[in-house]
Amino acid sequence: MPLGLIGHGLRAGRRPRRALPPEARLRPRYDVAIIGAGGHGLAAAYYLARDHGITDVAVLDKGWLGGGNTARNTTIVRSNYLTPEGVRFYDESIRLFRGLSGELDFNILYSERGHLTLAHTDAALRTMRWRAEVNKHLGVESEMVGLDELARLCPPLNLDRGARFPILGALHHKPGAIARHDAVAWGYAIAAARRGVEIHQNTEVTGILTEKGRVTGVETSRGRIACGKVLQAVAGSSSLLAAMAGFRLPIQTVPLQACVTEPLKPFLDPIVVSGSLHVYVSQSARGELVMGGPTDPYALYSQRSTLEWKEGLAAPMLALFPFLAEVRVLRQWAGLADMTPDFSPIMGLTPVQNYYIDAGWGTWGFKATPVCGKRMAETVATGKPPSPIAPFDLGRFAAFRQLGERGAASVGH
Repeated sequence: MPLGLIGHGLRAGRRPRRALPPEARLRPRYDVAIIGAGGHGLAAAYYLARDHGITDVAVLDKGWLGGGNTARNTTIVRSNYLTPEGVRFYDESIRLFRGLSGELDFNILYSERGHLTLAHTDAALRTMRWRAEVNKHLGVESEMVGLDELARLCPPLNLDRGARFPILGALHHKPGAIARHDAVAWGYAIAAARRGVEIHQNTEVTGILTEKGRVTGVETSRGRIACGKVLQAVAGSSSLLAAMAGFRLPIQTVPLQACVTEPLKPFLDPIVVSGSLHVYVSQSARGELVMGGPTDPYALYSQRSTLEWKEGLAAPMLALFPFLAEVRVLRQWAGLADMTPDFSPIMGLTPVQNYYIDAGWGTWGFKATPVCGKRMAETVATGKPPSPIAPFDLGRFAAFRQLGERGAASVGH
């Protein structure tokens, strides 16, 4: 293999294969327009083409492919949620993630590590037991573990009873994993493009065209497009797009910051989370510690980083792993989290006919990428939300059918 690669590299006239075809001219009409070329929008385009034979699709993005929240998340995949609806939904996503590299013929670097949610109080222990029972009842591998088992699963963790934030136990979710976020986006994009889907970057949607309560097209920075159906998948900009279409969303958009350290020798296999301390950490394949904390305490459409957030993250991180005191932070960034009142997403139909929504993900959009793409594609193709996403409809707020997932949040909000 190495000799073959050398020969390939030295071969005269060698031209690398394009990952995506050259960007096509934006046509005046498509069957479906998808607003947002992040993981969710690209996955929906792929499944529309693969499962439903709908290939006359334009994916539109004001920036670049996978350049929004897909590029700014911390790549954790899990299904240890609190509500039966949430557990079933995210468990389907894990099953799709496991086979995604083979299906897309693109390595997404999916790595199952196990996910530990720490409990520091008796109240937190009760919540972990509750989650474990809900998970096990639905066939998801989660269990409460004590300090002895926790020491075996994560030896570097500070389990000193005299620590500033003593640990009493943890919820161990064995299928917890990480994946490469940009690989997921590019894998879906390439697979969708091979089936005829067009991806148009630097194409901002500036208006939604409707007639008699039905969507008829979109206005873009490159001209008007007529289309029979529109799917909105724009994360932090969800409320802005919905307003263009003429309806309001129960969403507050807040910055969510994260950072990575300099690379270290591998020492942290599981993903470690403390909802009480508002921190989570995993170690990437390159050795970097990927760390996150709470959302900012106020609504803001800004992706700036703050020293205050980094200082607030450092104290609890050092309480869990004191030996990290001299480790340097290399990069810090922020995404835009679209938070709903019940900490659950909004998927499915809207008051505008043939205008579909994929929003309200807050801090768990990446882990839902495959299942949301697959099920939203089914919704667009059939006009009817399938059972896995039916509970997450927009109408639940008016009908007081909220799905309370705050107890399963990895960080405080």
